[in-house]
Amino acid sequence: MVVPLGSPQPVFSFPPLSDTPDVEEDKPVEGLPLSKVGPMQLPEIVFGAATFSNVYNDDSLIKSDIPVRTTRLALRYGIDAFDTSPYYGTSEIVLGAALKVLEPEFPRASYKLMTKCGRYGMKQSEFDYSPATIRASVKRSLERLHTDYLDTVYLHDVEFVCAPVGPSSGNHLAALSDQGAEYGLGQGQEGKIWGAGDQIILDAVAELRRLQEEGVVKHVGISGYPLPTLLRLALLVLHTPPYKPLDVLLSYSHSNLQNCTIAEFAQHFRTRAQIPQLLTASPLNMGLLTPRYPPWHPATPEMREAARRAGELCAEEQWEGGLPNIAVGFGYRKGKELGLPVVVGFSNMREVHESVRVWREIKEGKNGVKRRELEGNVVSIFGEWAGWSWSSP
Repeated sequence: MVVPLGSPQPVFSFPPLSDTPDVEEDKPVEGLPLSKVGPMQLPEIVFGAATFSNVYNDDSLIKSDIPVRTTRLALRYGIDAFDTSPYYGTSEIVLGAALKVLEPEFPRASYKLMTKCGRYGMKQSEFDYSPATIRASVKRSLERLHTDYLDTVYLHDVEFVCAPVGPSSGNHLAALSDQGAEYGLGQGQEGKIWGAGDQIILDAVAELRRLQEEGVVKHVGISGYPLPTLLRLALLVLHTPPYKPLDVLLSYSHSNLQNCTIAEFAQHFRTRAQIPQLLTASPLNMGLLTPRYPPWHPATPEMREAARRAGELCAEEQWEGGLPNIAVGFGYRKGKELGLPVVVGFSNMREVHESVRVWREIKEGKNGVKRRELEGNVVSIFGEWAGWSWSSP
């Protein structure tokens, strides 16, 4: 549950480090270390901390020693950047409490904190990008995360606030073709404000820039789902005084086996919008590429059926870890090819170990031929739905 600004905050406290178990499963397995990516020097795997909320886990896990131990193991592996948001319920609070306990082993300067602002609920009416709220939200995030600066702050899910332009669903690669003007991406449209929502975005970015000048925020960015919208807004920011590009951009569910259109959009973000640091999230496509995808998932019935058949295929091939393993490996391989850190959620130590194991297999080329064959077969199963984006909002 999202905690409204100005309301009493839940309190989470964990035992001191001396009372926290540190056994074999808390130790990283020796092997290839993670590399850093991009000008922000982010690890190739970024810890998605939305898992530290009731959206993904119940209180029995969140209030146990697991968040501290999972965070510590990730840091020991070199996963030293964390993605969170006020929208993720208790995520900021739990992550901040865990990092506070770990301070003797991992001081603040040893990791990067990336959070968001502007989204405080499921409905469009629960978005607030006003400068006063942006500032208050950042202040609360600082308090929750026990820090005096944030490495990155994104405007969260900008498509819910900006003016809607272009088709809302489908294969959005058309936006990069001669149909670009339909999406607001034609030549000469870069600085066009299409509606009141676009100005709200610009004002919110301006407030984050003021916080950046004050040293509270190191990098300013936007996050969201539809790639044409993200590109249009990034161009709008660049072509509006003071004509400064965004520092960083986060997209999700567009670098996976069902939809990997980020591969074509990445160069446009970097060259046209001049954004130096890109990240991608959710190689499991918000759970679609798992045996039990959530009932609220926006995928079409055809996509769900394709995901089910893809899971059966991986089981028939007796691939260890099944479809999720193939999907995460694909995400890491694409991240490596495109120079994109991949945000992955971790609930426990086992998931951290498994994720690093898969990442190492990809980097070292183990089982590469068979893995690539299975990847291709899964993409084929999605057929016409490969590269298809659902509507958001």
